[in-house]
Amino acid sequence: MKFTVASVLAAAASSTVLNSNYMEFVQYVAEFGKHYGTTEEFEFRMNTFADNMEKIKSFKSETSTVGKNIFSDYTENEYKRLLGFRAQDAKAYKNVVELPHSNADSVDWRELGAVTPVKDQKACGSCWSFSTTGALEGAHFIATGDLVSLSEQQLMDCSWKYGNLSCGGGLMDSAFKYAMDTPITTEANYPYTAMFHTSCSYGGNGVVQAKSYYDVTANDSQALLDAIALGPVSVAIEADQTVFGSYTGGIITGPACGINLDHGVLAVGHGTDNGVQYITVKNSWGSSWGESGYVRLGVEAGAGVCGINQSASQPQTN
Repeated sequence: MKFTVASVLAAAASSTVLNSNYMEFVQYVAEFGKHYGTTEEFEFRMNTFADNMEKIKSFKSETSTVGKNIFSDYTENEYKRLLGFRAQDAKAYKNVVELPHSNADSVDWRELGAVTPVKDQKACGSCWSFSTTGALEGAHFIATGDLVSLSEQQLMDCSWKYGNLSCGGGLMDSAFKYAMDTPITTEANYPYTAMFHTSCSYGGNGVVQAKSYYDVTANDSQALLDAIALGPVSVAIEADQTVFGSYTGGIITGPACGINLDHGVLAVGHGTDNGVQYITVKNSWGSSWGESGYVRLGVEAGAGVCGINQSASQPQTN
């Protein structure tokens, strides 16, 4: 049967599942610009959307909110493909340094000019590369006053021998090691494609090179705040729970997020809202997700909210 809008609506209306709620899904499709090739896929996505909305409607929190977003028609397996931090490959920390103590009540590297606009990794487990470029972009700005958007695709295509697997996942520390050996070029010179490539197309026109990097003391919230005071920090978190995937605003607190690391993001500041201390985190899922592409995670001891205190690192650039 040929796909048409009329046939999709007719199929949705006659579906035995969601018969009374299909208009909610039709509105979602229109709002987020979704496109499906067949009525069968439409019905499959409608049912997946219904399952995800049940999770959203049953979620309760006093500090954060959830709602529908670009991922609300994703299956659990599709969503998890976005989560490319390879925790199983993480090594024991060997580059931990003691940082100067910061007494700052708040820091926001966005306001200070060290953060590029929110990017979108699309359907690719390349979060680690976005976390890496974000930290390098911030370090370069702090060193030179020049904010340059760097190429995630270069890291994906060219750092295989460092243990990174492009859309299959990677580690920020491994990417920093690559960036110490090879300068990173700009986004414009080596555009993002959200795809595996079998060859590296780096042309030797890199603009930012890492001089070194260090790991932040694990499970120490003050150590992470001290690092953020110096610049944007690459951090790993658990992001496979509803509280994060469907996040729309507020401060995520408590254990609902989990601490099993699977996603690389960028800590760009910290502050306090209504007495709740938080870390501002830049995600790589586009500006329509969360708070214009950002999420705030509460500052808590031990592993931290979503495990944010467990695996943080920060580069220095030439």
